[in-house]
Amino acid sequence: MNFLLQPLTLVTFFPLLGVLALVFINGEQKNTIRWTALGTALVTFVISLWAFFFSGQFNPANGDLQLVAKYDWIMVAGWNIRYYIAADGLSVMLILLTTFLTPIAILSTWKAVEDRVKDFMMFFLMLEVGMLGVFVAQDLFLFYIFWEFTLVPMYFLIGIWGGPNRLYAAVKFFLYTMAGSILMLLAILWLGVNQGTFSVPDLVAKGGIPVDIQFWLFWAFTAAFAIKVPMWPLHSWLPDAHVEAPTAGSVILAGVLLKMGTYGFLRFNLPLFPEAAVAAAPTIATLAVIGILYGAAVSYSQKDVKKLVAYSSVSHLGFVMLGMFALNSQGIQGAILQMINHGLSTGALFLLVGMIYEQTHTREIKVYGGLWKITPVFGTLMLIVALSSMGLPGLNGFVGEFTILLGAFGSVAYGSYWYAMLSAIGVILAAIYILYMFQKMFLGPAGEITHHHEIKDLNLREIITLLPLLVFIFWIGLYPAPFFNLMAPAVEKLLIPFQAVLMAAH
Repeated sequence: MNFLLQPLTLVTFFPLLGVLALVFINGEQKNTIRWTALGTALVTFVISLWAFFFSGQFNPANGDLQLVAKYDWIMVAGWNIRYYIAADGLSVMLILLTTFLTPIAILSTWKAVEDRVKDFMMFFLMLEVGMLGVFVAQDLFLFYIFWEFTLVPMYFLIGIWGGPNRLYAAVKFFLYTMAGSILMLLAILWLGVNQGTFSVPDLVAKGGIPVDIQFWLFWAFTAAFAIKVPMWPLHSWLPDAHVEAPTAGSVILAGVLLKMGTYGFLRFNLPLFPEAAVAAAPTIATLAVIGILYGAAVSYSQKDVKKLVAYSSVSHLGFVMLGMFALNSQGIQGAILQMINHGLSTGALFLLVGMIYEQTHTREIKVYGGLWKITPVFGTLMLIVALSSMGLPGLNGFVGEFTILLGAFGSVAYGSYWYAMLSAIGVILAAIYILYMFQKMFLGPAGEITHHHEIKDLNLREIITLLPLLVFIFWIGLYPAPFFNLMAPAVEKLLIPFQAVLMAAH
């Protein structure tokens, strides 16, 4: 098959055609630019659906890597670096989440971004290429290039189109991520030089890395991934980046970029360093529990609604890490599903906050009040998404959190129920800060802004932007079986090395 027509290559690099098309469009033709970017993102989404469900080349019942494209790239002096991309049940939903959220985020910019629209859309489509590359790369060197590439467009999206402190937030985001990435690069180079390959499947099959070396490599990769998640206490870049980023930037940052960190643990730390992962599981679980409780407590204390949603991500991603390092089927499947749930629910929350901010130009919770009477459609959608975020049964958040807690309770790697029991308190705290935010903004007497500002309800474009997210919020909440079926074979294959390690350790 022609290199460019490989399904995953086509999905990953198709947005670059949109970038190329935008180069030749006059910067003053803003609507043409918007439609070109949106059309490119929508076609990318359609191609991703075709690749996984209609091409006949991907079998969900097969836990192996599929849609493989593998070509020699840098083959000098023993450096066997290849263009090696593939997908399995660990990555397919994250690839689809990326192609699904990108057009939604672009649609949200229709009125929000008026300056340098052409540059904005070009950076956004380039960011999509980088994110997709991270989820399909099976060569460590190629993965690292995609990983670092995502920094550049996101830096400019925050630094040019962000809020008043955008430069501070952009630089902080860049430096934090770079600091962790340097340690990961050193670990990648060690593996490539000493193991003779950068291919992840080959490294997993080869095995044999001494346990003491595994320990150092595990924590070097962890430095990069934990910052990106972000895990407590490496989270301080996140609120600044979220608050200062434009709405579309916040949606894609929460929806996809943070998942690059959790996916990194899943794809590299667990299969490459199984003994180190088992040894580190209680430490990771402790940090995850602290993150769950800390994120929820700090969310409750926020006066800025966007910062409240930002800190909630620290709590939600803590659940993902807890489930992943339970090292059992329920925990890991719950973690993967919760990555998707967080992208949908928190992405929708950022969209809704951005929509009200476009009208009022303030995010202070205290100046709102009585919004339900003025904007019933906005209030209804916010209530659904808020309940989804706090894990109400029947909506997506509940399924993920319940499965994670199930895995944590039965985890041999943790050897204690306390991790799950303390994390369950985070579910209660989430209800407190979510309902507090909703009560202050939507119920009660009219606030300063609500009283003096003529606020309009959501228009058709805004409802269309949110509707796809709501469909999946209800779908996963009411019928999650197809999503579990998609990932189950790959998760079971991932867990095979841990059975012996866990028995030996306990």
